[in-house]
Amino acid sequence: MELLTVKVENPDGLNLVLGQSHFIKTVEDLHEALVGSSPATRFGLAFCESSGPRLVRRSGNDGALVELATRNALAIGAGHSFIVFLRDAYPLNVLNAMKQVPEVCNIYCATANPVTVVVAASDEGRGILGVIDGGAPLGVEDEASAAERKQLLRAIGYKL
Repeated sequence: MELLTVKVENPDGLNLVLGQSHFIKTVEDLHEALVGSSPATRFGLAFCESSGPRLVRRSGNDGALVELATRNALAIGAGHSFIVFLRDAYPLNVLNAMKQVPEVCNIYCATANPVTVVVAASDEGRGILGVIDGGAPLGVEDEASAAERKQLLRAIGYKL
C-alpha cells in the first residue's frame, strides 16, 4: 500500500464538499438535491465510479465548476468518492440535502479552506483515509474573540 496526499485544486477559494457514495445514481441524485436546495446555487460535481467502466461521472449547472470538479476527482481517483464545488451558496445551505441522498455514505469535509486529501493506493484501487482541512489552531479564543464570533454570526443573519 502507498500513501499519497492530493491537494485539491481550488484557485478561487470556492466552497466544496468532498464525500463518499456507493452507486452511479449518486450523480443525478446529488444534482437534484443541490438544485432543490436553492435555484441560485451554481455547482459542479464529479463522482468516481469504482466498477464497470470506472468513469468519472459529472454534472452541474456551471461548466467551469463541472470541469474543476472533474479534474479534482481524477486527481484523487478514489472509488465512489465525489466532489462538489459551489458558487453563490455555502455548504450550510446544501449539506443536509446532500446527506439525505440515500447513496451518500460519508462527508469528509465541507469547506472553503485549502484541502489536502490523504489517499491510500493498493493494487485494487484508491481510497480516501481522511482530509487535511485548513491550518492547525494558533491558540484558544478569549472573551473578546468569542464576542467577535457571536457578533459576526448575528451580523450575517445566522443567529438572532
